[in-house]
Amino acid sequence: MKVYVEEFHVSTKSREEVVVITAQVERIVERSGVKNGLALIYVPHATAVVTANENEPRLKEDILNKVRALFPRGAGYRHDEIDDNANAHLANVFLGFHVVMPVVNGRLRRGTWQDLMLIEMDGPRSRRDVVVVVMGE
Repeated sequence: MKVYVEEFHVSTKSREEVVVITAQVERIVERSGVKNGLALIYVPHATAVVTANENEPRLKEDILNKVRALFPRGAGYRHDEIDDNANAHLANVFLGFHVVMPVVNGRLRRGTWQDLMLIEMDGPRSRRDVVVVVMGE
């Protein structure tokens, strides 16, 4: 079994933001040379989320609004006594910091409307890391 690891970085401009990362991940999968296997897309951050969904502006706004409603800022979280970002940590725990997708015939196998997205919850940040591990044959 082959294992290929590559990392890239994105910057964010807002406190909360959706950044589409599909093209970067697909290039890494192609460079990996893996024909059939799995791709792990992982963000090594405690205040960002990674997911897959439709890259439609109104939906991205809906996603951010729902995340804000589920994990509102300033809701009396104990961690906010240290940093004003407990809501971002909670979003990471409950929504996730990795996605696993199949690689089929050398390509990331995603649904028709699925794009990979990093959801920034504690920005802006000059550097958010994304680690991609492609495993297979």
